[in-house]
Amino acid sequence: MLVDTHAHLMDSAFREDLAEVLERAAAADVGAIVCVGYDEDSSREAVHLAETYPQLVAAVGIHPNYAGQATAGAFDRLRQLATHARVVGIGETGLDNYRQHTPPRTQREWFERHLELGAELRLPVVVHNRQADEEVAEMLMHRASSDAPVAGVLHCFSGDAAMLSAGLAAGFMVSFAGPLTFKNAGSLPELARRVPLDRLVVETDCPYLTPAPHRGQRNEPALVRWTAERLAQLRGMPFDQLARATTDNARRLFPGLSADWA
Repeated sequence: MLVDTHAHLMDSAFREDLAEVLERAAAADVGAIVCVGYDEDSSREAVHLAETYPQLVAAVGIHPNYAGQATAGAFDRLRQLATHARVVGIGETGLDNYRQHTPPRTQREWFERHLELGAELRLPVVVHNRQADEEVAEMLMHRASSDAPVAGVLHCFSGDAAMLSAGLAAGFMVSFAGPLTFKNAGSLPELARRVPLDRLVVETDCPYLTPAPHRGQRNEPALVRWTAERLAQLRGMPFDQLARATTDNARRLFPGLSADWA
C-alpha cells in the first residue's frame, strides 16, 4: 500500500476522467491520496472531493504564488474550512523565489499565518520551498523553538543539505516526488539516502512532475509507485519495506487518514 501525500486532483487536467484516475490508483495499490489546495477555490474543491471519495482527504491553504491575489477575509474563510472533518493538513504554503508572483514580505506573512493556523488546529503544515532554503529554514527553526511548534512535511523536496538538516531538526518529514527519478536529479539521490526511514514520504504533485519513464505525460497518483521504487533502490532496501514505512509515516504525518483503507 502507498499513500500519495500531495496531489492536485482538483486541477482541470482531471476533469474528464477522475473516476478512471482513481481506479488506476487503486490498481497500483495507492490506498489514500491527499488533495492539497493552493488557493481558496482549490481548497474548497479539495474538501468537496474528499467528501465524495473515501480514499481522498484534503489539505487547505494558499500557495505563495497566489497569496498576493487573496481577497479580503480569505484567511478567515480558510480557517473555517480547515475545521472540516476531511481536512488533515494546512497548505500548501511556504516561499517561492523562483516565480515571485507575490512580494517576498507578503509571502512571509502568509507563510507565518499558515504555521500559526497549523499550531492552533494541531494540523501538519505542507511546505512549498522553491529557491528559498535559507528563509524557509529560518522560519521553521524559529517556529520549532517557539511556544507553538508545528509538525509538517517538506513537500517535493528540492533543497540542499543544509535545508534538509534544518527541516529534520524542526521535526518535519521529507517528501520526494518525480524529480528523484530524473536523469538530472543532481544531489537529490544522495539527500534521499540521508533521510531517516521514519521521516520519509512520497508524492506525485500531480498533474505535474511526472516521474521517469513517463515524463511528458500527465502525472497521476498511480505513478507515485515509480518514485517509491526509485527511493527503495537508492536506499538498498526491498520495495515492500519502503512502501510500508512511507505509508506508516504518512499516517503519523496526517493522523486524519482513516484506518479503514489499511
